[in-house]
Amino acid sequence: MKKTIKKLCILLTLFTASSVLSANEKVYKLSMATTWGETASPLIDTAKSMAKLAEEMSDGRLIIRVDSANKHKAPLGVFDMVKGGQYDIAHTASYYWKGKDINTLPFTSMPFGLTSPEQYAWFYYGGGMELMKKVYDKHGVLSFPGGSTGVQMGGWFKKEIKTLDDLKGLKMRIPGFAGEIMAKLGVQVTNVPAGELFTSLETNNLDALEWVGPSMDISMGFHKIAPYYYTGWHEPASEMQYIINTKKFEKLPADLQQILVVAMRVSAYDMYIHNYDMNANAWQEMKSEYPNIQVKTFAKDIMDAMKKANQELRTEMSAENPLLKEILDSQDAYMKKVREWTKMSDYLYLKDNL
Repeated sequence: MKKTIKKLCILLTLFTASSVLSANEKVYKLSMATTWGETASPLIDTAKSMAKLAEEMSDGRLIIRVDSANKHKAPLGVFDMVKGGQYDIAHTASYYWKGKDINTLPFTSMPFGLTSPEQYAWFYYGGGMELMKKVYDKHGVLSFPGGSTGVQMGGWFKKEIKTLDDLKGLKMRIPGFAGEIMAKLGVQVTNVPAGELFTSLETNNLDALEWVGPSMDISMGFHKIAPYYYTGWHEPASEMQYIINTKKFEKLPADLQQILVVAMRVSAYDMYIHNYDMNANAWQEMKSEYPNIQVKTFAKDIMDAMKKANQELRTEMSAENPLLKEILDSQDAYMKKVREWTKMSDYLYLKDNL
């Protein structure tokens, strides 16, 4: 009897080990839609890098197919596709969904807000991830930082902006919250598709436009016809995002969940430094080929007016949305703390060494 039991125990152990091995060898396949087209570097590169990292770290057990906007044809439909289950993951940006949920807005960037290093610190150590989960849970998706473009430039202008009066009636492409601020200052904010921007600027249908920074502006050619390049204020830490269908994520084994989270975090930081390098290289090329480009900063009275309009809009929105107020208050409190160190370290170092 004892021998029989022993044999059964051995068989059970072998069966259990075989089952675990089989489970560990199972390949999980996910699909990812991006808001970006195939040529939108470094955005599309980041999504592909994340998929490659996940596959390599999982030893081939987690495979993610990346479909660019060229394939699925709905760049601003990826949120609904992930929520509805047509795709498992998307690489996009949180502020695109402000029309669906205004609380998604601050997780990309806010005018006069946190810089990229400050915002990453807020996400992971200042309560940002918890607040983002609070916002996205009700939509059935998880959201993670997906890579930053850093400080975005304030735009290309055909004429120099010296006073507030120079903004009145100016036809400018500048979307989102920044567009609302500019509209309060008298700018005629216009939404023009990306493929028509250069022609619109060239034919005077636009007087100015905001895009990203040298890394992505150079291929658009704006610097060829608009020589005044203004420094940024509206998106100091433009963070992309990964959104994942919660039910799909929870069906993954625990180790693959962790691998996916790590792959997203690594690829996000790599996008930040990749874009930093691209900006440096693109700017060298721009200023060499077009020495007439003038880098400008908006005058103090203009900046003060922008800050005033920004605060008025924030106050209005916060009064109507308690959760938005909670998020903005969290960012403000963190910035008050972290900005002292940013000034002591980066700012004063640069001030004394430029």
